[in-house]
Amino acid sequence: MNTKFAARSIAALLLISGAAFAHHGAAGYDSNKLTTLKGTVTEFRFQNPHAQIFLDVKDSSGKVQNWILEAVGIATLSRSGWTKSVLKPGDEITVSGNPAKNASPSMRLTKVVLASGKELGLERGEDYAGQ
Repeated sequence: MNTKFAARSIAALLLISGAAFAHHGAAGYDSNKLTTLKGTVTEFRFQNPHAQIFLDVKDSSGKVQNWILEAVGIATLSRSGWTKSVLKPGDEITVSGNPAKNASPSMRLTKVVLASGKELGLERGEDYAGQ
């Protein structure tokens, strides 16, 4: 009986620690810099802990680079009117956000504008600060 309890307890702790590890903070992004990109959506993941947009962006030489754009979680996005189908592969969008400190092609989103000019809200509550 004690062996089964111990095994279940260890399994539960491993599952919880995995989820905690997966949720990372904003420390990897430079909140003092703002980058704006225009590109084509290749994938949109409406998921927790952070929704992600994958965006093909052409640099000045014409080379395409795929960026990973991180938003808030789906509960917050839903309150701002987002759905899992708000963005589709092929959509042209303009985004702004805080770039990664390690110069990788990723950013923490602060603004998303559709080709129509409509801005998608990115409501960030006080609970998001520093996450």
